[in-house]
Amino acid sequence: MKKNKTPITIKKLLSLTCDSLEDDKAIDVKTIDLKDRSSIADFMVIASGNSSRQVSSMANNLIKKFKIKGVSTRKPEGITNSDWVLIDAYDIIIHLFRPEVREFYALEKMWEIPKSTNSEIKT
Repeated sequence: MKKNKTPITIKKLLSLTCDSLEDDKAIDVKTIDLKDRSSIADFMVIASGNSSRQVSSMANNLIKKFKIKGVSTRKPEGITNSDWVLIDAYDIIIHLFRPEVREFYALEKMWEIPKSTNSEIKT
């Protein structure tokens, strides 16, 4: 496959990420908007796999798709054990977990804005 020379937009990168995870049967994919909340990235994507093997496969497939599109990433972390794999694509941070590890760390609870806060901000 040929590499794409055109820079990918954040919207397309997010779509590529979610589509790849969906293709690999990821469980409970969540996208969290970090714009105006953090300088580390614009979005965070969190997903689970049923086993370490599935988490590893999801991570490797996503990294391959990024390379094909010319998207650079930092070296993924946690791929050896694949209990929790972190892929830093600069504008998007991807966390892939086994379900019990995801539940333990509860990242989405730390980063999501509660619905009551959303309604309070808009009024």
